[in-house]
Amino acid sequence: MKSIVTVAAFALVLFSCNDGKSPEATGPVDPKVERLKLQPGFTAERLFGPSENEDGSWVSMTFDDKGRIIASDQYGSLYRLVVPPVGDTTKTTIEKLAIPNDNTLVGDTSKKKVGIGFAHGLLYAFNSLYVMVNSLNDEATTRTSGLYRLQDTDGDDQFDKVTLLKALKGEGEHGPHSLILSPDKKSIYVVIGNHTDIPQLDAYQLPSNWKEDNLFPLITDPNGHAVDRKAPGGWIAKVDPESNRWELISAGYRNPFDIAFNAAGDLFTYDSDMEWDFGTPWYRPTRICHVTGGSEYGWRTGNSKWSPSYPDNLPPVLNVGQGSPTNLMYSGNARFPEKYKNTLFAFDWSFGIIYAVHLEADGASYKAAGEEFLSGSPLPLTDGEIGPDGAMYFLTGGRRLESDLYRVYYKDNKEKTTDELLGKPEETPESKLRKQLEAYHGAPQTGAVDFAWPQLKNSDRFVRYAARIAIEHQPVSQWQQRALDEKDPVTATQALIALARQGDAGLKNQLLNALMAIDYGKLSEPQQIDIVRAFELAFSRMGQPDAATKEKVIAYLDPQYPAKTNELNRVLSKVLVYIEAPKAVEKTMALMATAKDEDTQKTFTSSSDLIMRNPQYGMDIANMLSKVPPQQQTYYANVLSKAKTGWTPELREKYFQWFYNAFSYKGGHSFRGFINKSRTNALENVPKAQFAHFNTISGDSIVNRTGNALADAAIQPKGPGRRWKMEDAVAVIDSGLVNRNFEQGKAMFAASLCISCHTMKGEGGVAGPDLTQLGTRFSAKDILEAIIEPDKTISDQYGSTVFYLKDGGSVLGRLIKEEGDNYVISQNPFAPQIVREIPKKDVARTRVSDVSPMLPGMINRLNSEELKDLIAYLVSGGNKDHEVYTGKK
Repeated sequence: MKSIVTVAAFALVLFSCNDGKSPEATGPVDPKVERLKLQPGFTAERLFGPSENEDGSWVSMTFDDKGRIIASDQYGSLYRLVVPPVGDTTKTTIEKLAIPNDNTLVGDTSKKKVGIGFAHGLLYAFNSLYVMVNSLNDEATTRTSGLYRLQDTDGDDQFDKVTLLKALKGEGEHGPHSLILSPDKKSIYVVIGNHTDIPQLDAYQLPSNWKEDNLFPLITDPNGHAVDRKAPGGWIAKVDPESNRWELISAGYRNPFDIAFNAAGDLFTYDSDMEWDFGTPWYRPTRICHVTGGSEYGWRTGNSKWSPSYPDNLPPVLNVGQGSPTNLMYSGNARFPEKYKNTLFAFDWSFGIIYAVHLEADGASYKAAGEEFLSGSPLPLTDGEIGPDGAMYFLTGGRRLESDLYRVYYKDNKEKTTDELLGKPEETPESKLRKQLEAYHGAPQTGAVDFAWPQLKNSDRFVRYAARIAIEHQPVSQWQQRALDEKDPVTATQALIALARQGDAGLKNQLLNALMAIDYGKLSEPQQIDIVRAFELAFSRMGQPDAATKEKVIAYLDPQYPAKTNELNRVLSKVLVYIEAPKAVEKTMALMATAKDEDTQKTFTSSSDLIMRNPQYGMDIANMLSKVPPQQQTYYANVLSKAKTGWTPELREKYFQWFYNAFSYKGGHSFRGFINKSRTNALENVPKAQFAHFNTISGDSIVNRTGNALADAAIQPKGPGRRWKMEDAVAVIDSGLVNRNFEQGKAMFAASLCISCHTMKGEGGVAGPDLTQLGTRFSAKDILEAIIEPDKTISDQYGSTVFYLKDGGSVLGRLIKEEGDNYVISQNPFAPQIVREIPKKDVARTRVSDVSPMLPGMINRLNSEELKDLIAYLVSGGNKDHEVYTGKK
């Protein structure tokens, strides 16, 4: 039977003034809507709260052919909603969909298994509901991961037929994700995370002989993430409506949740970063990628991710920054201003931001500019769509967090659609050529080599890439000699990359000799990166050259090292160390001593702007920015970890001393583990008699011997922690603060990062007030409230200011001073000495923030006894003779 619940529509409106107040708003203001920051002219409504109605935490949605929303709980059922039109105050109806074959849970006849749900992706198309189930081992559902089709066969408006179209081996947050309809409405595209295996498919636009292809000494994540996941990572495929044919379109992603087509029919995705890699040279920010046919984006496990500069993968359209990407959608039929006529909306779950990514055609691909379209804190964004009415609908939730459905529209929602404003987009000549080349991505075709060959030296990188992939799909026998004989240096480089990837290892010497016939000095820097990468691919796929050929390669490459840029030095260093060039260690050590980092992956968001938006990730960012690791030095250190020859006693001494200092830098969760593994790899190459010495001077004394994490000076909480709420914490403290452990309390003061911002008896940071006299003025309950609910009372001495920028963005920080034409602010509570200048001419207005610079959740690692010891330490003002320790008043 179908279950229908009627729910009052939340007609709680916020007209965007960015500060949550508007003279135009009518009726009671929903506090969740009030905290949203919107662009001028936009209105937000909260339409429904699944969590409030015990309907779970929703992560996916779609519109059916009647304009109704179908949504899925991440760990539960499917729901169908009818929402009122914009401006209508009638009620929203919600219906939990009853799917056939529901079975009772084993041993519990009071509960039903979910017939189908657990969906990361939903799509209504071809008179069916397509459901991407993401669950392998959950006993609450009868369906395991895969693509399903639901149909209504008897016309009663209920789905009565469920068909498994394809089972997929993968689950969880890196499992099967979203699906969308193709622009021609004849097929479906699916996007899958990197913890899901690629099954045998029917066709491959990207050749399927993928490898790791990196001579950089491999270190898998020290904390165990994705250690068994090899190439090609996350992937995107095209599927026909009956699932009879699956075609791989693109791969090499970490964990994209969603994909979107623009008006030109080009596909995009928003790929995730690995936040544990903060501070390492292989960290790649979240990024918008243009999903061309046969594209590869270079994700590899651990530290083996490819540089965007490598010719065998493609660069992003836009680097966004740190975050957790979820939804991506195109403005399409949105009734938004013309400004958004060619715009992607990218959702970040961690920091509660919807980015507007404005696309501009650029040759065969695009360039993009980003801005903050909507934000809130907390606002764990999951999925969204532009509705049939031209408004934006989006969900929050995930990980069983509080979940809501919102609607955002512009003015009265009667503007022209952005598609009408845009008209039919003009296609560039380079884009047309790229798509012609992509027609050869797949089975061998007559004329493919002749058509693609001239484009190997095309000035457009996306065209060059498409041409090489077209050639790689043809039998090697048709073009290997042509590659070896090619005289044009650019064409030869690309053709020999193709041969390294597809040719027989017996061609190795011929391939290397052909590369060395190219005049290196006449190449541009990107072309030099390409040719050194060609050497790397030949070695990684075909093995070490023989002695005579190795000497020739050394003679060819060694004079080019060191180069003028970090990027070129990186690829040269690993190739020369791999082939044991006599001076490779000496030259690399000299570079380590002088290396300065370059911003090669510039992001449009600033890391410091994100600190206050999320207590968990924000603390990680703040910590890293307080002492940023030297990334170029770290790269060289890892390259040298496998060097067996070329060392002098002096060079070894300096090298291992570097590791001792490196442990003091701040990075992501795995940073120190990466450093330690590189160190232990290097120790394998020292003489046994000297092992103890180099082990000591490289920092063995400060390493936790588990090898995965390093011990800090302070005692760490034993836990288990919890998400402390006021009533629970007060109950714990009220049970008694007597005979507490002073040293444990002092350790928790450090472990909870209080000491980073606050001084106690002359020790600690200065971003916040001195806490030595705290216990003489405040009760234990007052102290708990300040910790758990820091936004409740904010001192104007330590509060932050929101600077609303004229370009639509905003910056949050503590105003230190006004200096001439600039505001000078501090954004990192762990490093208040680091300041940023904001030109006054760029600021539209300012207001005092209602968000405390003190992050919530600081005590959530502590168990009850540890919490008592911390509060006792604060009450005592760091005095070990206080009554909380002695019991004497």
